[in-house]
Amino acid sequence: MDTTKEPIWLKIIRILLACVFLFSSFTKAVDPVNFGITMNDYFVSFGMGFLHPLAQFAAIVAISCEFILGCMMLFRIKPRLAAWGYLLFMVFFFFLTLWLAVAEYLEVKGIHDFGVVKDCGCFGQAVKMSNLQTFLKNVVLIIPTIIVFVFRKRIPANRLGSWLQWLCILLFALIAVIFQIHCIRHLPAIDFTDWKKGNDVTSFIEQPAQKEVLFIYRNKADGQEITLTPDELMQQEDEFYEVNDYVDRKDSVIKDIVRAKIDGFNMLDENGADHAYELISHDNDKDLYVLYMHDLSETKAKGLEKAKKLAADCMEKGIDFVAVSNSSEEEIAKFVKNNDLQFPVYHNPIDPVKGPFMVRDAVRSNPGIILFNKGVVVDKWAWRDFPTSAR
Repeated sequence: MDTTKEPIWLKIIRILLACVFLFSSFTKAVDPVNFGITMNDYFVSFGMGFLHPLAQFAAIVAISCEFILGCMMLFRIKPRLAAWGYLLFMVFFFFLTLWLAVAEYLEVKGIHDFGVVKDCGCFGQAVKMSNLQTFLKNVVLIIPTIIVFVFRKRIPANRLGSWLQWLCILLFALIAVIFQIHCIRHLPAIDFTDWKKGNDVTSFIEQPAQKEVLFIYRNKADGQEITLTPDELMQQEDEFYEVNDYVDRKDSVIKDIVRAKIDGFNMLDENGADHAYELISHDNDKDLYVLYMHDLSETKAKGLEKAKKLAADCMEKGIDFVAVSNSSEEEIAKFVKNNDLQFPVYHNPIDPVKGPFMVRDAVRSNPGIILFNKGVVVDKWAWRDFPTSAR
C-alpha cells in the first residue's frame, strides 16, 4: 500500500488539471464527428491528406486518451504513469499550437500561406478559440503539468491493487469509446452547432431585396395615365390594351437586401435560382423536411432509402420535402437519375478547402434530416433514426 502523504497544494493542482482534461475530452466526445473533421483539416494542412480515412479513428483515439488521463489523475490511478502521459501530451500540443499561432500570424501579414487550421478544436464547438488563444492556454497549463510531473512521486497511488487499476484504465477506455460511437451513429449528445433544436436559422440565409414593380399605361382618348401592379395587370381584359398604350415600367426597392450572418448557405436549382429564403423563412409556416447530403459519394444507401419513404409520405400529406448537397450540379443530376428521386435536390456551392461547410455541419450524418417551421429547427435526425412518417 502506498503511504505517501500528498500535500494539499499538489492535490489542488492535480484535481484542477484533471478537470481541465476531462472537460476538454467531454466537449469533443459529445460530437466526435466534428473533431474527426478537425483532425482531417490538420492532415490536409500538414500535407498528409492521404490520411483522410483515418481521421475519425484518430479523433476517437485522441479523445479517449485525454479522457483516460483525466480519470487517472483525478482518481490517482497509476499517478506516475499519468504524470508522464500529461507531460508528453502537453509538450506535444505546446509546440504544435506554438507553430499554429506563428503560422497564422505569418498568413495574416501576407508573408506565406501555410493553409493553417484556424480552429484548433481543443474544446470542440463548446468553446471556440483562436490559435493564439489556444497557445496561451497551453502556456498556462504546461506550468501545473510540469509541477505535477516533478512531484509525481508525492502523489499516492489509489488503494486498489495494480491489476485493478489497469482494469479501471480499461473501463475508462471503454466508456470513452462506446460513448463516442453512440454519438457518431446517432447525433451529438449535446449539440453545439448553430443548427441545434430550437434555433432560428434565418440569419444564415440571405433575404433578397423586396421590389415593387409598377406598369404605367396611358389612355389613348384623354391621355390619362394608369398605374398598375403586376397582379392588377393580369386581371385586365383585352379591351384594356385596345384603349391604353404601354408607357413605362418602374422598379423600386421597398426593402433592402439582408445579408446572411455567415455567407455560404444556398439552395440553387438547375437554373441557378436560390430557394433558401422562400423555404426557410419566417413567412413559410408549413413544415419543411430538408435532407442534408454534403457529399453524395459518401451518402449511406440505407439512409437514402429511408429518406425516400419519408419523402413519399410527405408528398401524400402535402408537406414540403427537399434535399441539399455540396456535390457538383453534374453529380446531383446523375444521383437524382440513378436513385429515381422524386424530390428536388438543391446545390450549395462551396470552396472545397475554405468552405464554409454549412451543409456538412448542420447535421452530423450523411444523410441527415432537419425539420423546419418558420425558419426554426424543430427536430433533426441521423439516418439511422429517420422517422417513418411525417408529423
